[in-house]
Amino acid sequence: MGDNGMEHDDCPELVPIDTPPGSPTVQIPVTIITGYLGAGKTTLLNYILTEQHNKRIAVILNEFGEGSALEKSLAVSYDGELYEEWLELRNGCLCCSVKDNGLKAIENLMEKKGKFDYILLETTGLADPGAVASMFWVDAELGSDIYLDGIVTVIDAKYGLQQLTEEKPEGLINEAARQIAVADLSIINKTDLVNEEELAQIREAVRSINGLVKIIETEKSRVDLSEVLDLHSFDSTDGANLAEKLQLVKTTGPHLDKSIVTVTLEVAADLPEDTLNVFIQNLLWEKMFMNKEGHPMTVIRLKGVISITDNAHQVMLQAVHELYELIETPQLWEAEPRINRLIFIGRNLDKDILQEQFVSAVVHGPERSQ
Repeated sequence: MGDNGMEHDDCPELVPIDTPPGSPTVQIPVTIITGYLGAGKTTLLNYILTEQHNKRIAVILNEFGEGSALEKSLAVSYDGELYEEWLELRNGCLCCSVKDNGLKAIENLMEKKGKFDYILLETTGLADPGAVASMFWVDAELGSDIYLDGIVTVIDAKYGLQQLTEEKPEGLINEAARQIAVADLSIINKTDLVNEEELAQIREAVRSINGLVKIIETEKSRVDLSEVLDLHSFDSTDGANLAEKLQLVKTTGPHLDKSIVTVTLEVAADLPEDTLNVFIQNLLWEKMFMNKEGHPMTVIRLKGVISITDNAHQVMLQAVHELYELIETPQLWEAEPRINRLIFIGRNLDKDILQEQFVSAVVHGPERSQ
């Protein structure tokens, strides 16, 4: 696990958990739902809340209100019945204060209402889902009751392209593009409002940003719940088919002159864990690698299957923004040579330079590249 660069000042108190002996603690999955205003996030949540699915789902709506008093509405659906209560969190939107407030609110809620089967968290139209994701992801290691299952981005088939091409002031990332870059699943919604050619264009734009994302197309946010929940995007159960999945991902070119693209690397070698950690930290934290134009490469999402020296198991590499994790999967390496596959999603990425840096820094290591 890479050091997350976080300070743990307060040591959590150890509290005995009342579970019958021998029964495993069931962790509750959290899915983050993001997308521009009007894309259909709320319709999707209402659809999930009112469908008969025999799950207890907590939905936390996190939208900006007027002024500083932000209220979050919380609805719990059970067998299609809705219960609602208001949670007031002390300050700001979820992403800037979640570490203490949002998680606390969810944990308090679970103490009061008992366990949910699932938690859906809707972020605001302009929020960076990566910031919210990293909070749940980090906490999972601290023995939390909840774990991050996946990030879902809802896109408006009619206005999505316009949102993706909106020019931002120099240095700022287009929010719509970033929401797609970080997603595990993209729902292209309102497909009934566009023709086949327009649909193909938005599909191509999504794929050009994130070559790894799964795409579903819907009308009125009607989706099969099994496609949205239980994605297991961040744990090692994803490991088994991950190597095959990554093989299908292709490097993309920029679409509509947008700078977020997907870059794939394949390198046959066993990697020393220490040089791999240094490479990842230089890339994600220090932003040390430049493209040919001299712009630093910024990685928003990174996923890979790695062969670590002296480890018979495939290791999964995951990163969102600056947080990353190496998790050993149950999957053993069968074929030789072992091929490391890495998928980088971000801006100013240059495949040749990334490959060159990866090989010299990780495979050959500092002593041989001196």
